[in-house]
Amino acid sequence: MVDPGRHRTLKSTLREAGRPRAGEDPASGAASLIPSGLDAVLVLLRHGQTQFIVEKRFQGAMEAPLTALGERQARLAGRRLATPAADPPLPIPDAEPFAIVHSPLGRASRTAEIAAAEIRAAGRSTPPLRPDPGFSEIAQGGWEGLTDEQITARFGDSLAGWRRWPTKFNAPGGESLDQVLARVETSLSALLAEMSDGTAPGTLDRHQVLGYGDAGPDPRRWSLVVGHGGVFRVVVCALLGLPMEHFWNFDFGLGAITVMEIRAGRAVLRALNLDAHLGVEAESPADDSSERDRSGAL
Repeated sequence: MVDPGRHRTLKSTLREAGRPRAGEDPASGAASLIPSGLDAVLVLLRHGQTQFIVEKRFQGAMEAPLTALGERQARLAGRRLATPAADPPLPIPDAEPFAIVHSPLGRASRTAEIAAAEIRAAGRSTPPLRPDPGFSEIAQGGWEGLTDEQITARFGDSLAGWRRWPTKFNAPGGESLDQVLARVETSLSALLAEMSDGTAPGTLDRHQVLGYGDAGPDPRRWSLVVGHGGVFRVVVCALLGLPMEHFWNFDFGLGAITVMEIRAGRAVLRALNLDAHLGVEAESPADDSSERDRSGAL
């Protein structure tokens, strides 16, 4: 026999739970970086190939210039973002970006400059580019500038630990994931609050399954963040409310596009590591991002 006391109406459940507080994820009830009710889109673009990548050196916070291929990857990514409705469409509003924020490291700032120029060349305006140190790559201390073989010979134990338990190990003299998460949360909170300012709150009382969306123009704001593979892993985990133990569960290729949709304050991973716009260059041996990911290089 079913105990009638165990059944509740939706109305009573909502009344007891109350309206989600600002900064609270209605899906999990946990504290969130996302303003309550925010409807928006956040696009992550990893920088193009660098000379350090060609030489298979760990970059971290060191400066490494884009190669000719890296600049081409940035141009192709910018062209793709300028025409999101082109087939196959990107899950991005067909409008100008609200903000373009980038890591201050040269490889990311140059990628942002090139991508923004391509968006303008397509007839769209762009906001001023803004460097934000919160989106800098994870500093890798004593590993920076060295090859995998050199690091293995000198720091084998810490490198092996980083590849297996990234929350417990980091490069000697480098940043821990806790330190990176703190600066990422600060930057994300500021950007999302800015995107929320002056907009009407969305609601979760609408279709949550693709294919049922409303027809017509998409009024949401979207912003572009140009950065790095390591810090983007932290960004995605933070937005989805995942512990940093999931750091290695996400990949970000050079010049690839990732789309995070915010639905009434809930983060949804809409697209991860899109690189079809790069053509055959996405699989070029000189651009082997997957090999670097396996090595633990950033």
